[in-house]
Amino acid sequence: MFQILVVEDDASLRRLMSAALKQNGYQPFTASDGIEALDMLEKTNIDLIISDIMMPNMDGYELTRQLRSADFQMPIIMVTAKESFEDKKVGFDAGTDDYMVKPIDINEMILRVGALLKRSKLASEHTMTVGNCVLDYDAQTVAFDGQPGETIPQMEFKLLFKLLSYPNKIFTRRQLLDELWGMDKDVDERTVDVHIKRLRERYGSADAFSIVTVRGLGYKAVKK
Repeated sequence: MFQILVVEDDASLRRLMSAALKQNGYQPFTASDGIEALDMLEKTNIDLIISDIMMPNMDGYELTRQLRSADFQMPIIMVTAKESFEDKKVGFDAGTDDYMVKPIDINEMILRVGALLKRSKLASEHTMTVGNCVLDYDAQTVAFDGQPGETIPQMEFKLLFKLLSYPNKIFTRRQLLDELWGMDKDVDERTVDVHIKRLRERYGSADAFSIVTVRGLGYKAVKK
């Protein structure tokens, strides 16, 4: 299920958009401004963002700029009452992929979400390519050099997919534990270390990436 982040300070519109996304098979998450959105992205894998522009604390332009400068590549749709060419130019210059003017047609929004996901090859494939390595999220396989994919244990795959989704981003053990294992009381931060060790045993000689320990902080994936 694709996870969509709705960033909108109007609570009624936020609920409406979330309900429509859920009804159409997406998992919605919400934030009321850009700062909340960045916090959400620290904890959750998001496939696409729908963001208002005029919001308190951090507007949609700045949110988009920060995401693109940090190499977040998920599709972004800006939703706003601003409809002049100059306003749209600022949005596209910031890095948005699409633009909708309020009042929006919810059905059109759903169509645009689907189109952007397909364009980014997420909807049809849900795969990630890193060098000569391809990760298939639905099949939970890892393949190299065009060879058939190897199925690996679910949590190892999710951990690898998470790290490679945000190359060079440092994740603490607690962040990884909370997001991937959730409320499971039978695991602790050593569980992350065990799974990292197993991934290194599998892919320590991989040409595409390496998993780096950042002393005192946690782990990150580095593309080679």
